[in-house]
Amino acid sequence: MRLLYLMMLPGLVYYFVFKYVPMYGVIIAFKDYDIVGGLGASSWADPWYSHFRFFFESPYFEQLITNTFLISLYKLVWGMLPSILVAILLHEGRILWLNRMVQTLSYMPHFLSWVIIYGIAIAFLSESSGLLNRWLTEGGLDTIPFMTSTELFRGVLVSTDMWKDLGWGAIIYLAAMSAIDPTLYEAARMDGAGRLRRIWHITLPGIRNVIVLLLILRMGHMLDAGFEQIYIMYNVQVYPVADIIDTWVYRVGLEQLNFSLATAVGLFKSAIGLVLVVMANQLARRWGNSLW
Repeated sequence: MRLLYLMMLPGLVYYFVFKYVPMYGVIIAFKDYDIVGGLGASSWADPWYSHFRFFFESPYFEQLITNTFLISLYKLVWGMLPSILVAILLHEGRILWLNRMVQTLSYMPHFLSWVIIYGIAIAFLSESSGLLNRWLTEGGLDTIPFMTSTELFRGVLVSTDMWKDLGWGAIIYLAAMSAIDPTLYEAARMDGAGRLRRIWHITLPGIRNVIVLLLILRMGHMLDAGFEQIYIMYNVQVYPVADIIDTWVYRVGLEQLNFSLATAVGLFKSAIGLVLVVMANQLARRWGNSLW
């Protein structure tokens, strides 16, 4: 038992040093932080909630909240359902070499940076030189401004995010499916259940706990709509539909060295994330699959 605790020690030290100790810096949200004087020499904000009020009273507050929640919701739905579908297809596949090839090709984009994916998106979707728009012009059709249209840009964000993490998300569900008792499938087959019936009554209930667990965990990140992806891919023309809390904080807070504002917004996001996780867990408890 002592050896087990000793093995846990490096992980506990890591979380204490890099996760709990930095929480002291939250007080920056309640101070007029001076980067030269440091945290101790910085005066307290007057009133203490002034940085929160600046964010809440911003003319972009409603737009930022709407964009953040909508993009996060779209990514949540289109990030989980296709991954579950791909996992089921791979689990039901009987040609092993094809399964391995499809799984490898599907999770490889996960290791690409958003800069590379943005380059791929431009190569296909650029209005002036994109491959797709060149096909449209050669066919006598008008070009489509995928990257600058307020109606289409969210679709570009969600689709590229789905493509990047499709196979990577399926790995978790495949692991859960491998733990399902194979005798259940044999019994269902003997009872005359077809493949769709076995998927509906055995496979999906067998991974239900994993689905609920991942859903609860992702609810805590509903205000994290993907800063890196959006910051790289968006432009001024799509600010009304793509500007999220993180990108606004980066421009208004960090670029102008307003660390107090950035910390206040980060604390606000953490509080909302905690509330969403608790609410999601309470809903999951009704089905007997709560996290705690």
